[in-house]
Amino acid sequence: MSSRISAAMWNQLFSVSARAGMSLQSQIRQMLVSAILDERLMRGAAVPSSRELAEGLGVARNTVVLAYQQLVDEGYLIARERRGYFVNGDILAPRVGSQSASARDGRGAALAPTDDDAAGTIAPLDPSTPDWEGRYVVRPSAQRNIVKPIDWQQYQYPFIYGQFDPTMFPTADWRECCHKALTVMEIRDWAPDMIARDDETLIQQIRTRVLPRRGVWADADEIVLTNGAQQALYLLADLLVGARTTVGIEDPGYPDARNIFAMRTPKLIGLPVDEHGLPVDDRLSQCDYVYVTPSHQCPTTTTMPLAHREALLRRAEADDFVLIEDDYESENSYSDIPIPALKSLDRSDRVIYIGSLSKSFAPGLRLGYIVAPAALVNELRALRRLMIRHPSAFIQRSFSMFLALGHHDALLRRLADTYAKRAEVLSAALETHLPEVSFVRVKGGASCWVQGPAQLNANVLAARAKSRGILIEPGDVFFMGDTPPRNMFRLGFSSIRLEHIEAGVVALAEVLRETMAEAAPAAG
Repeated sequence: MSSRISAAMWNQLFSVSARAGMSLQSQIRQMLVSAILDERLMRGAAVPSSRELAEGLGVARNTVVLAYQQLVDEGYLIARERRGYFVNGDILAPRVGSQSASARDGRGAALAPTDDDAAGTIAPLDPSTPDWEGRYVVRPSAQRNIVKPIDWQQYQYPFIYGQFDPTMFPTADWRECCHKALTVMEIRDWAPDMIARDDETLIQQIRTRVLPRRGVWADADEIVLTNGAQQALYLLADLLVGARTTVGIEDPGYPDARNIFAMRTPKLIGLPVDEHGLPVDDRLSQCDYVYVTPSHQCPTTTTMPLAHREALLRRAEADDFVLIEDDYESENSYSDIPIPALKSLDRSDRVIYIGSLSKSFAPGLRLGYIVAPAALVNELRALRRLMIRHPSAFIQRSFSMFLALGHHDALLRRLADTYAKRAEVLSAALETHLPEVSFVRVKGGASCWVQGPAQLNANVLAARAKSRGILIEPGDVFFMGDTPPRNMFRLGFSSIRLEHIEAGVVALAEVLRETMAEAAPAAG
């Protein structure tokens, strides 16, 4: 391996390191670290002088000098007076000897044989390789899941749910809270391993700022934090659901909840929902647990009336089953008189409450919580310790400050106002440009449930729409059973700009009519 890198190669490495929002000094640092750790530079090799590199990259010499000094401080480079900077061989000392670069990918993993290897054939697996197919206890990849394109932000009309709008993200406020959490005293407080504990300041904010909005009151030992509401469901299923447990699921309902419970028990009962959400009837008596989204039913968006909630609680007591309430998106209600959470009406600990702090704010933060009796929370903490110990303590502390400084409440008000306007425009556009469909009136949240003509296949519609820059979510994945309805779909509006909604519906209407026209001869 050469001890020198050509000027062209330095420029190539520099361009690879370039990232939006990253300073030139950071880009140069990243470029050099990559060159050293990827062993493009030999141990003890000289790096270009600061003047030479600055001229080659077209940056100020001082920028390179500062990057070099930082790398010296961290042990990547050695400065030798009057001679320059050299790669510190000790930085690679703990590394196991590597394969040749041609046999490794960018992460150091062995590459699969190419078409040029062995005359275009791939060598058979070593017979000593384990038969992984035969070892799987469950096959999560075989389950039906909601699928969203990774590059959804590149589409002009992203009618998908659960993604954030970059224009609504409170960058300055969140940065302020992160900076506050990075003071010396704060770091000393959150940096140690908390093992099974949670940040006490965040628990206090949830108790006093978040839960009271839903009419829920809880002590500190009745709350446990999770990596999003998704992990909350996973923990509860691990702890409470076995092969003989019967779980009632809304149908249609949240696919990930269905899949999580299905991995623990084959005894899932689909409970068809109506215009009021989950019906309170005799089917519930078969259940040990019932998963319910009363404030904002997934995916139909209907809200369970207060009388139905009270009846559901009475039924739970009479038939001795427990309710798992997922209160997602309840904070984004457009009504001035929100209906209290099911948990707020619970007087006999029949409701396990799941909430999310980050879904509306930034889904990527993954911060949720469970409210349950103290004894149950104690077991959940012990189980969580075996999985991840605790969610990121830094994120916990930053979010605690975000709540304490009032940024979260202010954000929710802005989101509710923005979503209400988008919902109004979407409803008007559907009525005007897509009279062929019916939809549930949006009263909160950031999605709309749409039912197309009976012969419509929403999967075909979604594929066609995607090719025109329109993203929608087919609705069959929300239903249980092998033959779910194919004519329903969901339109999310959390991440699409207001001025694009009507144009997106117009474009979708054209695709829908083309799809229906092609389906008509086949049906005939």
